[in-house]
Amino acid sequence: MKRIVPIEEYCIGCGLCEIYCATEHSETKDVRRLPKYNPKPTRRILVERNGETALALSCRHCQDAPCIAACMTGAMSKDLETGLVKVEEDKCVGCWMCIMVCPFGAIFRSEDSESVLKCDFCPESPAPVCVENCPQEALALVEV
Repeated sequence: MKRIVPIEEYCIGCGLCEIYCATEHSETKDVRRLPKYNPKPTRRILVERNGETALALSCRHCQDAPCIAACMTGAMSKDLETGLVKVEEDKCVGCWMCIMVCPFGAIFRSEDSESVLKCDFCPESPAPVCVENCPQEALALVEV
């Protein structure tokens, strides 16, 4: 199973991973149109900055995912084949328990619905776009 791992010492906090993630999850899929796109697509990764230190936060698809245990509707589940933690947005009632228990702060409220958003590994792309477009190679796709 592959996972995205951030490499803090390489991250410069440019935010390109956030931009490409939002673009990948937009209808247009065109990074040049993203600033004018309405409604603005929401990224599923967040770059945390503290002075000169930066780190990209995204779902780690935990083995014992606390978000799954905390989800009262069953909207969060683990794909047994890939090991990825998935969200069924239509089942999510917006209780935000998954957000509260995530040890990485990697689950976000959707701005245009009552559901949550998290890394989905870009299922329509050959690889996660955040990894593919990081100019510093601060995000690595590793086999676990």
